[in-house]
Amino acid sequence: MTSTTFAGRRATVVLAAIVAAAAATLVLAISGARDSQAESGHGHHMATATARITPKQLAFHDGMRKLWEDHITWTRLAIVSFAGDLPDLSATETRLLRNQTDIGNAVKPFYGRAAGNRLTALLKDHILGAVALLQAAKAGDPALIKQRSDEWYANGKQIADFLHRANPRHWPRRELREMMKMHLDQTLAEATHRLQGDFAADIRDYERIHRHILEMADTLSDGIIAQFPRRFR
Repeated sequence: MTSTTFAGRRATVVLAAIVAAAAATLVLAISGARDSQAESGHGHHMATATARITPKQLAFHDGMRKLWEDHITWTRLAIVSFAGDLPDLSATETRLLRNQTDIGNAVKPFYGRAAGNRLTALLKDHILGAVALLQAAKAGDPALIKQRSDEWYANGKQIADFLHRANPRHWPRRELREMMKMHLDQTLAEATHRLQGDFAADIRDYERIHRHILEMADTLSDGIIAQFPRRFR
């Protein structure tokens, strides 16, 4: 993916129009504080649960979080570089695509080489689909914009369904689809606000993205640990 694949700034208004509805319906993944009595019990539960975590479980949990934090970090840096016409855009895009390979490689020990490569391919389509949407916006073709948007969200469902088939007991299809949809909604909002110069909203978007991606990473690591408990003793 090169810098020339990205749409120009004049696509911002068109793109903003097609994502406004999605951005307006974002679900905030904000944890509420418990009352003091509940918190006391919760602390005891966490201490007990922590005692049962093996070093292998902890390392895998943290590794999965790192991979998905890289995913949103390099996505954000690519958006910032594009919006600011920065010279590091091409290198940033290359690093972003490498992250999709890293995520696919992380599941190969559990699901095999073919499955890991398939996940990487789906995730790269996730990145390139965003580019196609921007290209349609630059062309100013409403029909093509809708087509590319539909394709991008369809890819999100493909990723969710692929993961569900790998671990149906611990990764319910509906839950994964909802997580992927929220990730796409939030990323669109982040890109749109950045391109519009609404930096306060852009920063809030990233905070929400960060909270949500950690939840998603934990869902994936918890599911693999539960599916392959002997690997983590």
